[in-house]
Parts: sequence; structure tokens; C-alpha cells
Amino acid sequence: MTPEWDLVVIGGGPGGMTAAQYGARANLKTLVIEEMAPGGAVLLISDMENYPGFPEPVNGYEFSDKMRGQTENFGAQFQSATATGLRKEGDIYTVETTDGEYTAYTVVLSTGAKHKHLGVPGEEEFSGRGVSYCATCDGPFFKNKKMLVVGGGDSACDEASYLANLTDRVVMIHRRDRFRAQKVLADRVKANPSIDVRFNHTLERIEGEGKVNKVVLKRTDTGETYEEEMDAVFVFIGAIPQTQLANDLAKDEGGYLITDQNMETSSTGLFVVGDVRSTPFRQVVVACGEGAVAAHVAAARIDDIKGEAYGAV
Repeated sequence: MTPEWDLVVIGGGPGGMTAAQYGARANLKTLVIEEMAPGGAVLLISDMENYPGFPEPVNGYEFSDKMRGQTENFGAQFQSATATGLRKEGDIYTVETTDGEYTAYTVVLSTGAKHKHLGVPGEEEFSGRGVSYCATCDGPFFKNKKMLVVGGGDSACDEASYLANLTDRVVMIHRRDRFRAQKVLADRVKANPSIDVRFNHTLERIEGEGKVNKVVLKRTDTGETYEEEMDAVFVFIGAIPQTQLANDLAKDEGGYLITDQNMETSSTGLFVVGDVRSTPFRQVVVACGEGAVAAHVAAARIDDIKGEAYGAV
């Protein structure tokens, strides 16, 4: 059986699109399957300031749109669909989707991760009515109002800084006594007069009538709880890797898929890149590098299958 594609990329984030670019440039017939808009989590970044080659901050949507155009220019194709299953028979992978099945010699999983929820009373009830997981999406609705940011990592600090451009009443809480974000991001938050940073705090409850009106906070060092009026709650406490298509493969303690240095899993020809992969550092530039490596090795794997290899990987 000859598959329809050489390389199928599941997920159109930066890592996935880079894999598609390098695959297409290597003359692989390449397809990207994306259920939303290409770009993934980058679409939610208002100003990306640390990607090499962009001395001025670039909007995440603009960055993603240019990346998609570049990917298509190299010859890769995009298909809007949700991948629902993945199986392998011999050397051929079959990707099951809401738009039918696609076969390929190699597959790159770039399915990313989804935001974790706190699980506190009121969170689900007020989701979309004051509770949000995306500052750039929903922050403008609360301009000049009082907002709570929950979290202490890179995303929490990034989003708090963004919200501080919309109001001078941002309260940021973190359950520990220090941020776990990169120092430059943490220092920026602590120096911002519009952000009231409160360590050793947790969110216990969200209340309101039709929309968020107030929250109940708890001091973890003293056990004290208190109410505070609030117009919006933004939650940034980590992510859940989307590994459903490869649940039988090895994962780390956080549930992220483990690969070798070639981005390849224990299933030959199946690669993992981006936020779903076990890595010490999740950044756009890292995901792009992973995508390039995956596509390069995928091309060599296909040569092996076709009997055209001229050297070992």
C-alpha cells in the first residue's frame, strides 16, 4: 500500500508548521491537519518580543499568518479537521479525522496543551462571564475594571503585564512565596505599579449575579480568608498536554510525551514537537527547532522505507 502523504502533521502551531515547511522543502508530500486556526497558542500572544529576527514585538496572529503563508509557499497543504485517532499497520500510519482518513509514512504530533482549570466553586458557572483563560481574547472587555490573575509562571506574568495596559487595578495571586516564571518576566510584574502582587494566596470561590462580582481569597501562610470585589478572573496555572492520540506511548510525570533527540517516539516514524512534548523549556523558538529536526529525520525514515537511504540517521 502506498500512502496518500509522506508526512502528516497533526496540529498547526509553530512547531507543526515548521515541520511542514521543512518536510515540504525536502520534497515530501505534506499535509497539516488543524482543528482551529493555524498558530495554536501563539494566536493568544499580543506582543511576542523574544523570537529571533524580530527586534520589535510581533503580534501572535500576524506571526502565525505569515508562518502559514510561508508553509503553503513551500508546498504543504492545510486541512481543517479534528484528528480523532491514529493507528499504524506495517510502515503506514492512518490518521482518523472528522473529515475522513489520511495515510502517511510519517506523522508529527503537534497537538499542544490546554489550560488547566482551578476547579473552585463558580469557575465553570462564570466561564465566559468574567472567568477567562485568555487575556488577549477577553481582557479588553474589562478595560479600566478590576481584574484578578491567578498563577505564577511565564504565562501568568505575561498575561498580567498585558492586562496592566488595560487597567491600573490588576491583582495577581500565587500560592507560593515567589514566582516560578523567568526572572525577567517576574521582575517586570513586580515593578509594575498597576499590578498588586500577593504571594501565598489561593482563590477559594468566585461569586456573582450573572457575571463575576467578587472572589474569596485565602492566605496560605495564615489561613485567613477574605472577600474582595472583582470584575474578572484570569486563570493561568499550567496546561494539560493533549496526548489522546498517543496515550500508549511513554510520558513523563507531567503527562508529556517522551521522545529521543530526533523528536521520535518509540513508534518509528511518529514524532512529537511543541507543547505536548516532554522538554525543559516550552517556547515558540524551541518548538520550531523541534519541528525542523522532526521533519529532517522523517525524510530519512521515508528514504529507509522506500529503499533510497544513502546514510544512517
